[in-house]
Amino acid sequence: MHPTIPKTQTAAIVASSGAAIQVKHDHPVKTQAELAPDLHAALGDWPIPPKSPLIGGHEGVGEIVAIGNHTTDSPVKVGDRVGIKWLAGSCLNCEQCRKGREQNCVEAKLSGYTVDGTFSEYVVSFVRHVTPIPKGLDSNAAASILCAGVTVFRALKYSQTTEGDWVVLPGAGGGLGHLAIQYAKDMGLRVIAIDSGAEKKKLCHDLGADVWIDFKTSQDVVADVKKATDGLGAHSAIVTTASSTGYTQAVDYLRCGGTLMVVGLPGKANLEASIFFTVFKSISILGSYVGNRQDAIEAIDIAARGRVKCHFELRKIDDLQKIYEDMTKGAISGRVVVNFSK
Repeated sequence: MHPTIPKTQTAAIVASSGAAIQVKHDHPVKTQAELAPDLHAALGDWPIPPKSPLIGGHEGVGEIVAIGNHTTDSPVKVGDRVGIKWLAGSCLNCEQCRKGREQNCVEAKLSGYTVDGTFSEYVVSFVRHVTPIPKGLDSNAAASILCAGVTVFRALKYSQTTEGDWVVLPGAGGGLGHLAIQYAKDMGLRVIAIDSGAEKKKLCHDLGADVWIDFKTSQDVVADVKKATDGLGAHSAIVTTASSTGYTQAVDYLRCGGTLMVVGLPGKANLEASIFFTVFKSISILGSYVGNRQDAIEAIDIAARGRVKCHFELRKIDDLQKIYEDMTKGAISGRVVVNFSK
């Protein structure tokens, strides 16, 4: 073990599903992986149960301080700055991994869900799954790209759109949505941002959204989308919200041949859509689940070149319970980054 690694650390612990977050300043530092996303892990509202007790956090950036003695041909070295993603590890040898769907590996290890995550000063991860962070890209900004950014980037990649097409982004002012606006504009797409509130409206316009729709004041969201797209509807919708309403509306406002990208993960909601109009309009409905290692490298590269910037608020680890409460209320614009140096 590296001589500078302490025996204890500060970490945010969820003792069991649904329990309150506890910040401990004397939690043991692990030096090997134990095989056994943050808000959902804490609430326990997903159909796949999380590990407990659990250190949350599924996107983080830090410096490698040690590599296991028996690791061979490591692509990274001590001193490298790397990022940890939701997908902490996979077998890299099964059909899903070979086809670029590492996140669907049956042996996938999920940060802050099935293995301890990044809400700690030290974390164990896997050398072939960490993502190198380019020089010049701020660690705080890079952290949110590793899950939120990668997730929306991949969804846009597979949205079957081309330059000049219209894409609708429900929840555009949130953590995933504000990054989706920027990746969409970088791809040459025209963006319809759906969200609510003056602060989020300003953020979406500042990021380049072409059209803003406030779902709380709109009389008819579907009609507003069609009005903005010459009556034809949008080419694609990237739905990142945790509400089933966003999915139901999308089939109605998509044009013929449109693509609904299902991204948000509400724990118990069902996807309801008119079978008749899904078929009649030749609508494609595709699930898009985070991203693979290459998606992460591409998403980080775009951010490193200044074409995507994460808007975040820096907070302390002791504020984590309040952060979760604000997330539940939908009261956060952009992202919140927990910095252990604060």
